[in-house]
Amino acid sequence: MSVLNTRTLTLDRHAAGRRLHAFYVLTKPRVNTLIVFCAVIGMFLAVPGGLPDPKSVVAATLGIAFVAGAAAAMNCLIEAHIDARMARTRHRPLPRGDLAPAETLLFAGVLGGTGLTVLYHWVNPLTMWLTLATFVGYAVVYTVLLKPRTPQNIVIGGASGAMPPVLGWAAVTGEVSADALLLFLIIFAWTPPHFWALALYRSADYARAGLPMLPVTHGPEFTRLSVLLYTCILFGVTLLPFATRMSGPLYLVSAIALGIGFLGHAWRLYVDYSDAFARRTFRFSILYLFLLFAALLADHYLPF
Repeated sequence: MSVLNTRTLTLDRHAAGRRLHAFYVLTKPRVNTLIVFCAVIGMFLAVPGGLPDPKSVVAATLGIAFVAGAAAAMNCLIEAHIDARMARTRHRPLPRGDLAPAETLLFAGVLGGTGLTVLYHWVNPLTMWLTLATFVGYAVVYTVLLKPRTPQNIVIGGASGAMPPVLGWAAVTGEVSADALLLFLIIFAWTPPHFWALALYRSADYARAGLPMLPVTHGPEFTRLSVLLYTCILFGVTLLPFATRMSGPLYLVSAIALGIGFLGHAWRLYVDYSDAFARRTFRFSILYLFLLFAALLADHYLPF
């Protein structure tokens, strides 16, 4: 093989690798990881005193991950013009020109269709329909209808983001119980303070893009107060699993400790704001949710 052919082959491989990575980035893997984690926790919590069927767990995890990735890709497609105006998102594949809209749409369709097929045939129809509704809620209701029109977009649209543990629960039980709805309520209450912390230090970005996020429409002080109030609501909501005897002492202690930590962040954000601390609060909120659901899982398998 000539030197020229070798270089051409190397460049082709490099280009193919870049395209594969671009498709991977479309799925928002970091967000998707938290979604799948909460769904899997829901699967294990749904089985009292035992383990869920491994085949159901694998199939449901793949199906939910595929549909969540498709929803993220659709969000990137619909908001490509907005992403191009924001420093946080202008590096995404569509604004950079790494992928075309048509192939993004095809990718989302194939990925989402595969995920729904897996859920229907290897999990159960209820989980498939709930996952489809979640996809529509995020990709259409939130992205198209709510986000560009109301500063309460993340509050209302948060219902889609709160669905993963419900999907996991339905995957192994074939139903949605009151306990599953408690898990939904926790993430629903967590979403506003989590996202508004991000919106505070990215408010100039959102204003430039013309999006009516709360710091843009109501100002930073009102947003900081809203973060604090919603964190108080979240603290109360996280105590409900213990109050309803869904969980025990380990979870209660964990929820109180994590809640105090989140309240401390929210209070400091309100009285002594800085962009750096808003970024720190946003990152803490992700760790908070991960540890809270991990505590639920650990408590579930305690021998007392």
